[in-house]
Amino acid sequence: MSITDLGSDSPAQELVADVFARDCDSRAAFEVVTSKWASLALLALGEGSYRFNALRRRVQGVSEKMLSQTLQALERDGMVTRDVVTTIPPRVEYALTPLGEGVAKKLRALADLLEGAAAEGALGQPAAEPGEERA
Repeated sequence: MSITDLGSDSPAQELVADVFARDCDSRAAFEVVTSKWASLALLALGEGSYRFNALRRRVQGVSEKMLSQTLQALERDGMVTRDVVTTIPPRVEYALTPLGEGVAKKLRALADLLEGAAAEGALGQPAAEPGEERA
């Protein structure tokens, strides 16, 4: 049964996902994904699964605590899986879920655009001070 079968021409407002709505789950996930460390972790995991320390090395500058919190949030939002491999010593591997793969592809396109702009010198140009001409 679809929502419109319930006698209304439009879905009930509380059932509509809207990233602009304060209490929408998509907004909470959007906030996580658009954080610097989550975006970089998703990009790295788009290359393949990683163990925690290898992922930390790949995402330069992230602290253990921040990476751990980021991975927990991404796992909670259904974008990352955490697989404990029972070996001695035990190891943990992180990988993308299908949702995470879709998000990582979109982020990869954005990263490619920004990397291309940086290579062309289009990024990092400071704004001219008032009264100054730009070179």
